[in-house]
Amino acid sequence: MKKLLLLVLTFPALCGYSQKWESKYDYVDNCVCGLAQVKKDGKVGYVNKSGVEIISPQYDEGLTFNEGYAAVRKGTKWMYLDSTGKAITEPVYDEALDFNDGLASVSRNKLYGYINTSGKVAIPIHFANAHNFAEGLAPAENDNGLWGYIDTKGSWVITPMYAYADIFTNREARVMKDEKLFYIDKKNNKLHD
Repeated sequence: MKKLLLLVLTFPALCGYSQKWESKYDYVDNCVCGLAQVKKDGKVGYVNKSGVEIISPQYDEGLTFNEGYAAVRKGTKWMYLDSTGKAITEPVYDEALDFNDGLASVSRNKLYGYINTSGKVAIPIHFANAHNFAEGLAPAENDNGLWGYIDTKGSWVITPMYAYADIFTNREARVMKDEKLFYIDKKNNKLHD
């Protein structure tokens, strides 16, 4: 019991107690990947768990850090930062998602593709739409409005045939075909409704 009390006194943030530094921000999010998103005067930045500003509030919008990177919006364009605040891309994307499996879905000129953690285009920006990778596959939409799944090289693993496709979770994904929702496995076998 003494160890638990010592833990509570040493790390009050773990127990839900507010930190004094939080009051200088309009909003403080949960700490993820060692950083918490903060907002002040309508701008987004990031602090460490001690409240030290790692990235000062200067962005119009921002996502939570994932895999050590976060997308932030400056004006109308999105860019990516690493956990030190260093930009790994320029603010050139119309839309940006979190990194998953080392890749992030981005949009330019109404088309989607993926960048890697170096900020380089890893899968060409030519899909009509695309979501995050999960379990090695990502749902992507072709020019005909049909969804399928690509691998981390950008090759179709499940040919586009669905009106919609969601990410894989626990080796299954929800898809829609002929106005019916059901689940498939990674080999495109129907599992259940």
